[in-house]
Amino acid sequence: MKKYCIAAALSMACLAPVAQADTLLGLYLGAQGWQADNSGSFAEKGNAQTFNFDDKTFSSYYAALEHPIPLVPNIKLRYTELELDGSTTLSETFEFGGKNFTVGTAANTVTDLNHVDYTLYYEIFDNDLVSFDFGINVKQFDGSIKLTGTAQGVATTEMRDFSGLVPLGYLKAQVGLPMTGFSVFAEGSMLAIDDSKIQDYQVGVAWEVIGSMAVDVSVKAGFRSMVLELDDVDDISTDIDASGPFAGVEIHF
Repeated sequence: MKKYCIAAALSMACLAPVAQADTLLGLYLGAQGWQADNSGSFAEKGNAQTFNFDDKTFSSYYAALEHPIPLVPNIKLRYTELELDGSTTLSETFEFGGKNFTVGTAANTVTDLNHVDYTLYYEIFDNDLVSFDFGINVKQFDGSIKLTGTAQGVATTEMRDFSGLVPLGYLKAQVGLPMTGFSVFAEGSMLAIDDSKIQDYQVGVAWEVIGSMAVDVSVKAGFRSMVLELDDVDDISTDIDASGPFAGVEIHF
């Protein structure tokens, strides 16, 4: 974790001098629904076990504040729901919660990977045609994994809570299509260091349905992909892929 923080701090220190502040104070509020196709595995100790996770629709909410103060980053907060339900027939003895779950028996899991993103970013460009942001994003996990199965011939349920902070690099770009109200955008956070890899990105189209001096309202649709390869975060390792279409609305005051 210390290496993550050092890398993120150095990246911000190198890039901050070239950033420009926003020219207007702005508040952005958004909500999205995300239909995700989920797959992957997790482990507490030993080998990871792959589960057949159900496809689900998740919710995501965010708020961002942009200001005109030079060298002070803008801030964005996002909450993402990511609670996965899965099942499998254990292909080998699986140790979890201090119990050895029996090979060849059925196991079910509820894997709670809900998290909050804290993003500090600068704007390089900010106009109706082109906008570009960069910064750092910290994902805060405060989740749990529940496993139900058979251990030593007895039906057993074990629960493990875990928490951790993981910093990532952040980029966002948006290009407007003149005279249409439409724009295309891409936004993402990524980290790849040691045996951990996290990527969370979305690409899509936005359509401004209301544009006035008081408020702008846009509807958005696109594709979001999240890969969580966590290596020993509070003794939990994961290899989760959740990807699929999303749709939402954003309000700008």
